[in-house]
Amino acid sequence: MKKLLAGLAIAGTLFSNAYAQTDKPTIVLVHGAFADASSWNGVIDILENDGYPVVAVANPLRGVRNDAEYVADILSSIESPIVLVGHSYGGSVISEAASDNAKVKALVYVSAFAPEAGETAAGLAGKFPGSTLGPAIAPPVSLSGGGKDLYIRQDKFHDQFAADVSDTEAKLMAATQRPITEAALNEARTGAAWKNIPSWFIYGDEDKNIPPQALAFMAHRAHARETVVVKGASHVVMVSDPAPVAKMIENAAVGE
Repeated sequence: MKKLLAGLAIAGTLFSNAYAQTDKPTIVLVHGAFADASSWNGVIDILENDGYPVVAVANPLRGVRNDAEYVADILSSIESPIVLVGHSYGGSVISEAASDNAKVKALVYVSAFAPEAGETAAGLAGKFPGSTLGPAIAPPVSLSGGGKDLYIRQDKFHDQFAADVSDTEAKLMAATQRPITEAALNEARTGAAWKNIPSWFIYGDEDKNIPPQALAFMAHRAHARETVVVKGASHVVMVSDPAPVAKMIENAAVGE
């Protein structure tokens, strides 16, 4: 056991040193509901090739406060400046996790919620017409500890969530999707870090989960430094179009 703990300590030191070897900020990526950290793979390839250290967080998807605390713990372990990126529900998480964290220099919202304090993801998604997520949700899974987990029906996943990726990739994404608790989508936010931290927004004009009109509203409200709308892109623009997403993250990293 002592050897194992010693090995973990050394690994932790090496992990910290790896980020100390560059003057570029660390990019922290937070996925949203019905996805996992691998949804950032294409973006990570570009960022790392351009010399950026990257951490793709495994977002628990249990509740905004719970998930934000988890992400905040990861942020506290990083010594460099941070660009914090959220997809979908992950935008709600980063909006809370970045509050009062001086190391977070920029927020990037990728097809993501940027809620005001007191708002919910479900409420924002329904603020404007266009979301077809509701009918695509499978019967909720009751949890033994209380509450319910939500999944997108696998036969609806491709069209609803990732219409612009290949059939093969969409099937894999559907089978490996991470559930979110019903309560998380209805939990009001207490933090709105975008009020104090510069923000960037990118989303697709064919998003069926969050209406593009809602995303435009949130970007305008946050006084985004840059807003990019990717023509024909679905809710998972970072999967189908990683290049413009990576470009925006790098713009945020240098403050452009």
